[in-house]
Amino acid sequence: NDMDLIVATQKWLSSTFEMKDMGEASYVLGVKIIRDRSKRFLGLSQETYIKKIIERFRMHNSKPVDTPMEKGSTLSLDQCPKNNEEKIRMSKVPYAAAVGSLMYAMMCTRPDICYAVGMVSRYQSNPGEAHWIAVKRILRYLRGTAD
Repeated sequence: NDMDLIVATQKWLSSTFEMKDMGEASYVLGVKIIRDRSKRFLGLSQETYIKKIIERFRMHNSKPVDTPMEKGSTLSLDQCPKNNEEKIRMSKVPYAAAVGSLMYAMMCTRPDICYAVGMVSRYQSNPGEAHWIAVKRILRYLRGTAD
């Protein structure tokens, strides 16, 4: 019986750790848990988190796109800053913070952005304008698919 297993697990955990039964979780680490027992459905959502990162990186007025990367787009080391002026300009861009935020969404609930995030994460040490445009495209994609 599932209930017996739950009770036994709770007893074992409470003998080792101080704990309090607060019922079913609805949020864990910012991930919303959606249940519909009648339909045997369990879903996870990061809609609130995604909306926050879109706001944080000032993409709330951007036009949503249908894909996280443009078809046929390529990123390369040739697109990294070549001179001091470009490096200074790009040092003011929150590139690593944006990529980290995208990685959290990707790992928790958004495997659809995995390839695109993998591509932009390669250039965190020296991102260029083209790399930043690619990050913003992923954010635009998430804006259109947050829910």
